[in-house]
Amino acid sequence: MRERLLVPLLLAQLLGLAACDRGAETAVGTLEWDRVELITEFSEPIVEILHHEGEQLAVGEVILRLDPRRAQARLDAARAAREQAEARLAELQRGPRAEQIAEGRARLSGADDDLAVRERELARLETLLARKLTSPDSVDSARRLRDQARSLQEQARATLDALEHGTTREELDQAAAALAQARANEQERGLDLDRLTVRAPGGGRLDDLPFRLGEQPAAGKVVALLLTGPRPYARVYVPEAIRVRVGAGTAASVAVDGLDAPLVGRVRKVLADPAFTPYYALTEHDRGRLTYLAEIDLPAAPEGLPAGVPLVASFQLAEANAP
Repeated sequence: MRERLLVPLLLAQLLGLAACDRGAETAVGTLEWDRVELITEFSEPIVEILHHEGEQLAVGEVILRLDPRRAQARLDAARAAREQAEARLAELQRGPRAEQIAEGRARLSGADDDLAVRERELARLETLLARKLTSPDSVDSARRLRDQARSLQEQARATLDALEHGTTREELDQAAAALAQARANEQERGLDLDRLTVRAPGGGRLDDLPFRLGEQPAAGKVVALLLTGPRPYARVYVPEAIRVRVGAGTAASVAVDGLDAPLVGRVRKVLADPAFTPYYALTEHDRGRLTYLAEIDLPAAPEGLPAGVPLVASFQLAEANAP
């Protein structure tokens, strides 16, 4: 982080030197590529690395793989839960089996017979009690047994009615919702497993692999850095003195260290905020040290140019667009 903060200050000093030698219409910077940082969402050991720094990659090409065993187990559990939910919904949609309905009818018939026996027994004991041939306690006991038999009969009848009427709409809706949840969970676990394989999102050059085989990066860490795009571009710091005359579309000539001829480019964008100290905290003299980060497209730049090479951009201010 400290090094990143020092970069604009160092470039500002270089800018002052360049302005003395080349005039106020120049800006210094470096050659850059679009950088894609590939992170890991899970903390798992790296079990395979298929490419190395500097190799050119195609879209979707596998760079490395993390240990998939934990994610695979979670996916298997989610798949089993989904299959269970599917079976439950199918069972409810089919409704009760004929065997279950027959069993319910048999239970009700048995409960009817038992109730009839208990009622006859109660009637017999009541007759004997009237003739003083039995005790009141025996009649009370027979009445309790008759009441229990009646309760069992009502329970058997309710169970048979539920079987004959089949599954309710509410039960089907609950089973369908449970299945939808199980399917979504399985899909999420499948994505988790797939994310353990790091692939190139676009064609480009593999610039850096911060971790080695067997290491276990923390979740959210960058595991691969990819340089993408058809051509490099120039990232420069525009001096405050010419900021109002430099905007998107401004033509520029970019001299790259190591190239004999300058490259023709055009400004892609210029950030509105200065690269370091805010302008309202500076005096009129100090405001001249402000710089604004800009990017310049270089359509004719060679493909093999590396990132980070110093350059100097000269702007054609007569052709600049108004801000």
